[in-house]
Amino acid sequence: MTDATARVIQAILAVPKGKVSCYRDIARVAGMPNGARQVVRVLHSMSEKHNLPWHRIIRADGLIALADFQGGDLQVQLLQAEGVEVSKTGRVDMKKYGYREV
Repeated sequence: MTDATARVIQAILAVPKGKVSCYRDIARVAGMPNGARQVVRVLHSMSEKHNLPWHRIIRADGLIALADFQGGDLQVQLLQAEGVEVSKTGRVDMKKYGYREV
């Protein structure tokens, strides 16, 4: 595992229950200000192995990035179970639930 990947994993693990963060902010905290796609790759390939709270990472505009058949419906269920409100259009209020201290 590269140092950059380890930093991404640590940033993802820092997002607490009931909060969300976006790919861009995770990348910024990991020292890769233009690395949002790298965050996506880490989430895709390492979520299960490292027990990452993948469902807490969403788009910067608050939308769930995954389609229902890709796990978007599960992501909504997991977020709601943590008390995060998700609109019928799949949007989370980033002002209310966004975690910026990662």
